[in-house]
Amino acid sequence: MPAVDKLLLEEALQDSPQTRSLLSVFEEDAGTLTDYTNQLLQAMQRVYGAQNEMCLATQQLSKQLLAYEKQNFALGKGDEEVISTLHYFSKVVDELNVLHTELAKQLADTMVLPIIQFREKDLTEVSTLKDLFGLASSDISLLLEHDLSMAKYSRLPKKKENEKVKTDVGKEVATARRKQHLSSLQYYCALNALQYRKRMAMMEPMIGFAHGQINFFQKGSEMFSKRMDSFLSSVADMVQSIQVELEAESEKMRVSQQELLSTDESVYTPDSDVTAPQINRNLIQKAGYLNLRNKTGLVTTTWERLYFFTQGGNLMCQPRGAVAGGLIQDLDNCSVMAVDCEDRRYCFQITTPNGKSGIILQAESRKENEEWICAINNISRQIYLTDNPEAVAIKLNQTALQAVTPITSFGKKQESSCPSQNLKNSEMENDKTVPKATTTVPEAEELIAPGTPIQFDIVLPATEFLDQNRGSRRINPFGETEDESFPEAEDSLLQQMFIVRFLGSMAVKTDSTAEVIYEAMRQVLAARAIHNIFRMTESHLMVTSQTLRLIDPQTQVSRANFELTSVTQFAAHQENKRLVGFVVRVPESTGEESLSTYIFESNSEGEKICYAINLGKEIIEVQKDPEALAQLMLSIPLTSDGKYVLLNDQPDDSDGSPSESRGAESEA
Repeated sequence: MPAVDKLLLEEALQDSPQTRSLLSVFEEDAGTLTDYTNQLLQAMQRVYGAQNEMCLATQQLSKQLLAYEKQNFALGKGDEEVISTLHYFSKVVDELNVLHTELAKQLADTMVLPIIQFREKDLTEVSTLKDLFGLASSDISLLLEHDLSMAKYSRLPKKKENEKVKTDVGKEVATARRKQHLSSLQYYCALNALQYRKRMAMMEPMIGFAHGQINFFQKGSEMFSKRMDSFLSSVADMVQSIQVELEAESEKMRVSQQELLSTDESVYTPDSDVTAPQINRNLIQKAGYLNLRNKTGLVTTTWERLYFFTQGGNLMCQPRGAVAGGLIQDLDNCSVMAVDCEDRRYCFQITTPNGKSGIILQAESRKENEEWICAINNISRQIYLTDNPEAVAIKLNQTALQAVTPITSFGKKQESSCPSQNLKNSEMENDKTVPKATTTVPEAEELIAPGTPIQFDIVLPATEFLDQNRGSRRINPFGETEDESFPEAEDSLLQQMFIVRFLGSMAVKTDSTAEVIYEAMRQVLAARAIHNIFRMTESHLMVTSQTLRLIDPQTQVSRANFELTSVTQFAAHQENKRLVGFVVRVPESTGEESLSTYIFESNSEGEKICYAINLGKEIIEVQKDPEALAQLMLSIPLTSDGKYVLLNDQPDDSDGSPSESRGAESEA
């Protein structure tokens, strides 16, 4: 190592200008060293701080890896492998944190501490001695003392020398010089030693830093190199497989995106297929945006665009931003129909089972409008409660497709007449086996003429009757005059009440077989499905031993009256037990007779209505023979007063039925 420049201590006493000039060079070097040491210490403290932060960061990382398992991810499928892998990595990070903590301690002891000691001990000592030397060399009192003593010594007389005075003045000069010499020597020695100490102070911290890092990497290599090779390899394979799946899925999404964007512009147009939309009439659930009409005054309304969806038998609504939807309408047994609403298109109204007008909604297209109507109609039938609702919906709506071409009936019937028409035949079949002859099912054209119009509103609502006849005697549209007392019911041995809904009526060509009723049922239901006519008029059907009477449930006004003798055929559908119909033969003014079929949907089984009609016709037949009448009355149950016939298994219904003029009624 080359020699170090130093200050000569022998020249300290002389304090020559050359020595002073060399001293300024050493002082400048010490100042530069102080500035550099401060900057070096800041850099080393930053390294130590970063290492401490690494310890805290790895500790936090380990905790966060364990917290992944506690996150309630809504889409957490396939996270088991990720959780186990992160648990293992958490243990690895904990072990690594121990090494980082040990490295931080080593950096503090072997790197930061030596440089701090060098700055606080050596550089501070030089700075202190510099201040003392400066005071000694620039203190006015010391300068005055030295100058005064030198002035006294210089003015000593040559002739009259006083040894005592001379000695005292010499001591004063020596004392002043000694003080200055002592401070100079200490200062020079400190500056000379600093040239050696600064070299050690620069290298010792870096030796400690290097040893700490080497120790850290050695322990880390021993800890992780062997046991983590297989683990890291398996994790890398898993990540690679995920990457492959991601690339494949990304490619699929890219292709799907291109296909969706390359479609015709009509998909963005709300009503692009207005001429011939592809309508799914078998829906049992539906969702989408609709406009809801809200009344803001007597004649003013507003429309609000909301998201509607069906859930079970309910219509739900969920505004934008809402967490969940709310109930808007119960759809069970409700009715829905298209309505004309102001200047808006594609509107439909949902009516409650009691006939109260419900909400009015607007769809954005004809297709959406008809699909909503079909879906709500299917839900109102409670198809969603069946085991296979989709298949049931398809089966019930199949009649809409079958209506295009004539078919004989809903299905092949095993009997040509209703089993309730002749109770005696059923009793005979229980006693002995009767061979059945092969019957030919007539074609649809033989039963009903093609293109025969269907009447859906044969009975007017009770409010229209009251408006038309307010203040005068009511004229029944079927030619029957009002007779609130029903005199024929007073003398009737049979009086049964059923809740029914009128579906439609149409002219038929024959009444010789019950197949004509089944075909009429098919065509009426098909026409209702095709034209989206789902609203039905509810009435009470009273069966007596003389007539079939339709009564308004609210006003008790008679809407229609059919002589029981004019009813030539009656039957209930064999699959849909709630459908019932009958054929009426009515004389015309020309002398001929016309045949019309009336189709109803009952709350009870249609077989019970057929049983009541059949019983009424039997009563008519046996009324001429008192003995036969007595025998018949003994075979059927009566009410407690013995006045009316009581049907078996007929639950009494007190909702919307007359309280005075009936003995029992049937309702499902």
